[in-house]
Amino acid sequence: MGELYIALIHAPVYNKNMEQIVTSITNLDIHDIARCSATYGVKAYYLVHPGPAQRDLARRIMSFWQEGFGAEYNPNRYEALAHVRLKSNLEDVLQELDQEQQGRKVYTVATDARLYPNTIEYKDLRRRLEETEDVFLLLFGTGWGIIKEEIEKADYILKPVYGYGEYNHLSVRSAAAIILDRLRGN
Repeated sequence: MGELYIALIHAPVYNKNMEQIVTSITNLDIHDIARCSATYGVKAYYLVHPGPAQRDLARRIMSFWQEGFGAEYNPNRYEALAHVRLKSNLEDVLQELDQEQQGRKVYTVATDARLYPNTIEYKDLRRRLEETEDVFLLLFGTGWGIIKEEIEKADYILKPVYGYGEYNHLSVRSAAAIILDRLRGN
């Protein structure tokens, strides 16, 4: 079975006016995506933010659940957060994965609510995860998504999550849960 990693990108991303911004790390994104990652066998969940103060905030939030009272109160949270790694940019994530994988190619798979030409279907990516030893890094964007130039650098772009109607602006936590279930759920 292939290995699956995810990265939550906070910069460069868009705001609602399609301007390039940096978003803040949120407590809910840390916890909910970590728990979802642990549930679906994600090897590591990278929180990617260029700001040292934001990474320190994430460390403080996680340390509450990994040390002392928080770890005793909710050991499941401790287990989920054990797979979270903090990095300042995507290049650092890829460099770490390249070292960890010892020569195995790491395929990047961008996610977005918009459709791109290099789109891969869920069933095709799921098949590769189940039938190969390939390594995949799913890229999730905060705000209104990862900027187009970064999306287009990915090896693959996963088909958007579509709901029932025209509205299509899920929280990144919801999108991550749906996508992980489609790729790894029973």
